[in-house]
Amino acid sequence: MTLSHKFVQNIPEHLDDGVIYVSIEYATAIHKCCCGCGNEVVTPFSPTDWELIFNGEAISLYPSIGNWNFKCQSHYWITNDAVEWAPKWSKRQIEEGNKRDQKVKGAYYRKDKGRKSLLDFLKIRF
Repeated sequence: MTLSHKFVQNIPEHLDDGVIYVSIEYATAIHKCCCGCGNEVVTPFSPTDWELIFNGEAISLYPSIGNWNFKCQSHYWITNDAVEWAPKWSKRQIEEGNKRDQKVKGAYYRKDKGRKSLLDFLKIRF
């Protein structure tokens, strides 16, 4: 299965099948689940969520998309606009993956707490 991508400022109210909408301004992409169930899949871009790669012709998202909260529980990669199906995860794998994601987010956001802004640095120095 191949998707087409559209760069948009705002996400449209109606999503077309087989289209992934990318909003750089809002750092997110959205598409209908590739299994055909019709659920909307939102993939926010951040250091702890998804990474968007645009090579000038096609897009890729990293990591894989696991729709664990949907009845379908579909799991796939989007690479160069192509959907590559991934193995279904067990309940245990999903739980472990969620814990790992929470741990990564916690570590990422904790590291910023100790940083001082340039203004704080200047106040200390002068």
